[in-house]
Amino acid sequence: MRPPEDLTAVVNVGDDVVLHGLHVSPDIDTITYTLAGAIDPERGWGLAGETWHAMEGLRRFPLARSWFDLGDRDLATHLYRTDRLGAGASLTEVSAEIATAWELGCRLLPVTDEPLQTMVTVADEGEIGFQEYFVRRHHDVVVEAVRFAGAEAATPGPEVLGAIADAERVVIAPSNPIVSIEPLLVVPGVRAAVEARRPDTVAVSPIVAGAALRGPADRLLRELGHESSVVGVARLYAPLAATLVVDEADAGQAAAVEAAGMRCVVGPTIMRGLAEAAALAELVLAA
Repeated sequence: MRPPEDLTAVVNVGDDVVLHGLHVSPDIDTITYTLAGAIDPERGWGLAGETWHAMEGLRRFPLARSWFDLGDRDLATHLYRTDRLGAGASLTEVSAEIATAWELGCRLLPVTDEPLQTMVTVADEGEIGFQEYFVRRHHDVVVEAVRFAGAEAATPGPEVLGAIADAERVVIAPSNPIVSIEPLLVVPGVRAAVEARRPDTVAVSPIVAGAALRGPADRLLRELGHESSVVGVARLYAPLAATLVVDEADAGQAAAVEAAGMRCVVGPTIMRGLAEAAALAELVLAA
């Protein structure tokens, strides 16, 4: 086991959205609640034991954007973040304050403090915001393109490049390569910083036996011209990471992963609980 202070997470903010006047940072909050042991295990987001009275009340109003659920206790996080940002604090500063309040011990670094928005072009509709695609349309529409509005003008958060340069091991988490990992890499300087650490970088495949365990990663890969397999993931990540960890279900693809330019490590990658997550973390660090 490693102490919490050894962990730094550089987090996607392309999913961030302003709803009901509140700045919501879904990825930062999900990581915060997960590390705090407070995440709703069924939904995979929000707080366990949540109530929904505010949203129920909001649905009385026909023009309210009530398709994005915010739990009653979760609202406190968004109220605090919005108030602090309005007072002039940066997203990095506010995220650190929230992590401290949850007694995490580790660093949570937004990849940038500046506006960055994942935009999705969907068939027969045009370009919409990520949350419109993911939540309102249940990611059940064909995607034709993804872009990251604001990326060219963004700068990395003040500690981001140093955290990557100084890390003992850089880990690319088993998240969606297109809309969770790429929004980090498009911030100028971040991709180059990861590439510079390639020998010490390990990626974990989010694809197991050709499918995503949760979310639309497999469909997005196919819709945007990539192969939905560990080999397709290897082709995307080979410039960034020397090693790819794949699940035992994909052991037969190890040679193809290595032919794509990455060392392949096979092990159990499905995190059904804390024990499996800790075992995967140890496997990644050993890799």
